[in-house]
Amino acid sequence: MPVLLHLDSSADPRTSRSRAITHTFAEEWLASGPEFTIIYRDLHNTPLPALADSSLHWPKRLRPVDAAPPAAAEALQEEILAELLSADVLLVGAPMYNYSLPSTLKAWIDYIHVPGVTAPFDVASQPLAGRPAVIVTSRGASYDAGTATEGWDHAVPVLELILGTALGMETTVISTSLTLADSVAALADQLPRSEAELAAAHTLARDTAARIAADQN
Repeated sequence: MPVLLHLDSSADPRTSRSRAITHTFAEEWLASGPEFTIIYRDLHNTPLPALADSSLHWPKRLRPVDAAPPAAAEALQEEILAELLSADVLLVGAPMYNYSLPSTLKAWIDYIHVPGVTAPFDVASQPLAGRPAVIVTSRGASYDAGTATEGWDHAVPVLELILGTALGMETTVISTSLTLADSVAALADQLPRSEAELAAAHTLARDTAARIAADQN
């Protein structure tokens, strides 16, 4: 039974484009057959607490001898890790907030990036290597090459580094920009591009879900 772990982190439950696009992906995934299942975690509506102790950044064998993280926090981390490790495919809704990740998504990363467990450190550990990770990002403005805002996106690069480089997953990015074009006067002339990018992102989400689902058979 192919399992999709679907994460959303947008703080906007009604008009979020990242949520809408991940929903399109999830619908296509479920339509691939009755054996295709989803584990869903809404990181905004049910946020993870900040990592309770710095020792939780490490597996038990690499923690200081006097480390004593709270048992509940350690159990929660084990739950989050098990959830990720059980998934065949990861889908992450990652809107860009203040040029970076939502804090709720950053908290999730802190739980799952554990050197020596999910990423190499003292051992060459990459249990998620080769598994697909689809990153859906939405951005209020544009960050085109050659513009003053080029390089201001610090959301997607972090996810590509953690999920792709450190964990070894095969990352795909689905992006839509200028989400504020319908509400910010200074961006109003960019509304046609905004709408075109959104439509293209939904199409890419459906196509990517179908392609990855086919690869699971």
